[in-house]
Amino acid sequence: MPELNDLLPMLVLIALIGGFAGVLTGLLGVGGGIVLVPAFFYALQSLGYDGPQLMQICLATSLATIIVTSARSVHAHNKKGAVDWEILRTWAPGIMVGAILGVLLVAQLRTQTLQAIFGGLALIVGLYLGFGRSDWRLGETMPRGIKRAILSPMVGFLSVLMGIGGGSFGVPLMTLHGRPIHRAVATAAGFGLLIAVPSVIAFLFVDIAQSRPPLTIGAVNLGAFGIVVTMTLITAPWGVRLAHAMDPKPLRRVFAGFLVLVALNMLRKALWG
Repeated sequence: MPELNDLLPMLVLIALIGGFAGVLTGLLGVGGGIVLVPAFFYALQSLGYDGPQLMQICLATSLATIIVTSARSVHAHNKKGAVDWEILRTWAPGIMVGAILGVLLVAQLRTQTLQAIFGGLALIVGLYLGFGRSDWRLGETMPRGIKRAILSPMVGFLSVLMGIGGGSFGVPLMTLHGRPIHRAVATAAGFGLLIAVPSVIAFLFVDIAQSRPPLTIGAVNLGAFGIVVTMTLITAPWGVRLAHAMDPKPLRRVFAGFLVLVALNMLRKALWG
């Protein structure tokens, strides 16, 4: 068992991170993973767990929390009839294959490379959040055939490289192809399950050779998982209430700016240390 003096600071930091991610999820509708991964990284690094596989732990643990939060979200959205099960059924095989391929790549890479990948993709997501418009369209129907066969694995693959669920790539994909935003958000929660379940199972078998935080199995930190899930379930309703009490659009732009800064800092650390 780890010493309490080693475990307590990590648990307190993770609790604060989970609470913050929950509020943002409820307030802005963004997935918690895009906050959790850099937060896990800086928290664990500050506590001395700065090994070459630190980003693997951050990605895997973030995806583990998404299993619970996505399942809860799908259940809630399905009660309102907002989930497009036809999209989920037809996109599921490709997304799951992409997620497994993502784990296979992540397992071979080290923290510096994964930082650069996360930073580059987060920069794209942040710019879209800040400047994307609801009337942008690539088509009026969801892609089928070869286009779907290419795009569906990409959604799973890129999401695992960032440790996120289906929202950051799934929602823009669906709205750009004519899906209403409420159905896109609801269906993207299902994408999160399709991404997180197979990838987390695979991450449990990834060998972390050194600098393992306490309570880590494979690349998944069970302590962080349990605390973040608990805090997110508590604080997400607070964010929802805030969203109904104020206009979240300006805050969405502020968060986009924050995400761009986080992405640039990740790129800076990856390139120059």
